[in-house]
Parts: sequence; C-alpha cells; structure tokens
Amino acid sequence: MIPNPVIALSWLAWLSCSLALPRGNGTRPGSSSAPSVVVYPTSLPHTRFSGRPSTTGAVSILPIGTGIPSNVGVSPTATSYPSNGQLNSPQPGPFIPAGGAGTSGQTPVYRPQSDFDFQSLALALYQEYIELDLFHDGLARFSEADFTAAGLNPEDRYLIQFMAEQEVGHATMLTNILGPAAPKQCTYNYPYTTVQEFLDFCQKLTRVGEAGVYGFLSHLDSRESASLLLQAITTEARQQMVFRQFEGLFPMPVWFEVGVPQSWAWTLLAPYISSCPEDQTRLVWQNFPALYITNQPNPARTNGASAQAETLGGGINSLKSSGIPPDQLCFNSDNVGVNCQPAITRNRSQPLSYPGRQVSLNWDAPGNPIGPNNSYVTATTAGAPRFVAWVSQLNVTYSPLTTTGEKQGTTIQPDVSTYEGDPAVNGTMFIAITDSDPYLTPFNLSSINQHVLAGPAVYQAG
Repeated sequence: MIPNPVIALSWLAWLSCSLALPRGNGTRPGSSSAPSVVVYPTSLPHTRFSGRPSTTGAVSILPIGTGIPSNVGVSPTATSYPSNGQLNSPQPGPFIPAGGAGTSGQTPVYRPQSDFDFQSLALALYQEYIELDLFHDGLARFSEADFTAAGLNPEDRYLIQFMAEQEVGHATMLTNILGPAAPKQCTYNYPYTTVQEFLDFCQKLTRVGEAGVYGFLSHLDSRESASLLLQAITTEARQQMVFRQFEGLFPMPVWFEVGVPQSWAWTLLAPYISSCPEDQTRLVWQNFPALYITNQPNPARTNGASAQAETLGGGINSLKSSGIPPDQLCFNSDNVGVNCQPAITRNRSQPLSYPGRQVSLNWDAPGNPIGPNNSYVTATTAGAPRFVAWVSQLNVTYSPLTTTGEKQGTTIQPDVSTYEGDPAVNGTMFIAITDSDPYLTPFNLSSINQHVLAGPAVYQAG
C-alpha cells in the first residue's frame, strides 16, 4: 500500500503568508518533490517526571480580564435571514449563492490568525504527538504472541502501525501551520500493562483528541487552518472506531459525536506527558482537578456495569483487565451478545451502563502539579459541588450530586435522549463535577469551565 503524499506547508510560505499548499503531482512519498515530514525520536523513555519544574503554571499575559460572559443574548443578525428556500441576495456568479466564509476569491493563508488559533492548534499538536508515540509504544511493548492472545493478527498490528504513520502526517501539517514555535514531541508515561488495557487506553485517548478538536474547530479565526484540521480529525475519528472494534465494542453507538472545550482535553491529556524539550511552547489552557469514577463500566467484563475499582487512574479512567476472574471476562465467552473479542461489530445483550445506574465518584483537590515536567498546576474557580454534567452528542445534561464524604459522592445516570430513539448517554463520553447547571449547547460549551470543580472524566457508557 502506498499512501498519498503528505500535504504540508513550507516554512517560506508560512513566513511570507502566501499560499502554502503544493499542487499534487502524483509522486510517491520519499521522492524529491514530496514535502518532508517532521523529525521525531523513535526511542524514548516511558517513565514519570521526577525532577523539579523550572516554570510553573499555564502561559498568561497581563492584564487578565474578568472572563467572558456566559450568555449576552442573541446577535441581532442571527435571526434576520428568512430561511425560506428562495435566493434572497444577488448571486456573485452563475450557480453560486451569496454568502459563505472565504468564498470571495482571496488566496488562502494557512496560519494562525489569533492567540486562540495558535493555542488551540498547539493543543492539537500535543495530542497528535502523544498518539504517534502511543501507537508505537504498544507495538513495541507487547509481543506478537500477546497480540495474538488478544485476538489481533499481523494485519491488525499493521493497522496500528499505519495509524502511527497517519499521526506523522497530522503532526507535520500542524507544525507547518504553527511555524517555528510549534511544540515538539515530548516523553510520555502510560498506565497499561496488557494488550487489552492498551487498546482501551487508545480508544479513550483518541476520543479525547477527536472531541477536543470538535470543541474548537468552528471557533477558529483561521478558516483555512480549520479546513485542514477537519481533514485530519476525521481520520482520527476512524482510528477511535477501529480501537472500539479491537476492544469488542459496538463501533459507533451514537448519532452525533461529542465535542469538549480545550481545557477539558488538556486536563485529560497532560497527566500522561512526562517531560518536554526545554524550549517547549507552553499552553494557556486550564488543568482541572482529576475526577475518578470508582465504578467505571468495564468493557472487559461480561457484566460491565458491575465493575468496582477497575480503572488505571482518574481522568481517562481506562480499564484494568487484571484481577477479573476468567469466567467473568467477556473475551472468554463464545455466546453471541456476550463475546467481546475483536470484531467489526459487537451488540452486547447486557449494556455497559443504563439509566438509573448509581455512579460513584471521588476527586482531587486543586493545586497538584501535573503535565510536562510537573510544570502545570490544577485549578478551579467553581464553588461547592452540586451537580454532575453529562456531555454527550448534542446534550449537556445535569444530575444532582449526593456528597458522601470529603471530595466524594454519587449520582444517578440520567434517562435522556438526543432525539427519540437515541439515548444521549452512550458510547465513550464525558462527565464533570459542577457547582451549578447552566443551560449550554455544543457551540458555547466552554462557558461551563468556570463552573467545573473537578473533571472531566471519560465515562464508558457503551
């Protein structure tokens, strides 16, 4: 298989702000006319950072404002278009309707146009680099026999290898968009010890990357950069589905994929970054205190909803497969609706979670060092814990939190649908502890950040 040439921006094009995409010419990768890719180390340690940070806290600049209002009403022009199915403005050309962004003939420029753009795209690059390392690490850490025992053959392993190669392209594209200050690859630490735990960690981490980009993509000032990133993140969505299939989960149990704010993605990503190069570009995004789901549904179990304390840490809350009795592992079952060996699709008779299920939670206090070189600090501006926010598909739903002790509590999984026939709480989704229940929709979800006390956590609803 020979992939298409990587489309990349040249440094000269970035500096001169001119058109930066080379014309395709059908050449093979590695030929003299194909753009080069980023250089990245292939042998890195996978241990936690143990030194002292030279810099502490997210990047910031003074003066800092008081925040963005959560709701200032509807723009006067937002409802002015008649939406009557007719053409209501003169056409700029034959067969062309009036309107649209970036449709007036200017030469596209693929570079950040604001601090928001740079910080969002830099976050995406951090994500691409960890996935590049993660896929390689799993292939190197586990033997062919380990993968075979987990139901994956050499072609399956090559698919993981090819997904790592995709990340090289994604990292190259974002690096060239960002320019000389683009973040570099770091060193990482991972919690998994078995192939099954590796697959679950991959499917949850790729969901974080996908959802994190969906959350900011439509807000970028650089529409040109958004168009390229969209083409990368649709590939990542397919990666997430593949890992669900490798894990024996139904590949796409939702009608709509969820998007989350940048600070949510950074909170979930940062704990697995050990250290970064000395001159690494720092991020502005918040790190919230970690949220632990102590009875996180476990896809490795025949009855996933019965899991108790079977995760490998907070935040992503990836599954722990060791210690489960063999007769309770769905991988060992031959029964249709129970078996969870890798497959194109698995429709489990007993769902991983369900409306009315009691979910047990505990969370950290703020002020903990986290992330690259332990140089970021968890923080929150929220008040007392009162609700659990369930963020999935098009919905932000809240359930009351019952506190059961210091920084711990329970809640009941809500019974809510996106549309009739589509349970909103499903798939690999997100929850957080909040101090109130503001009404929010996917486009303004970042307004929830000031109310988040802890989280987010990845909840494996299905």
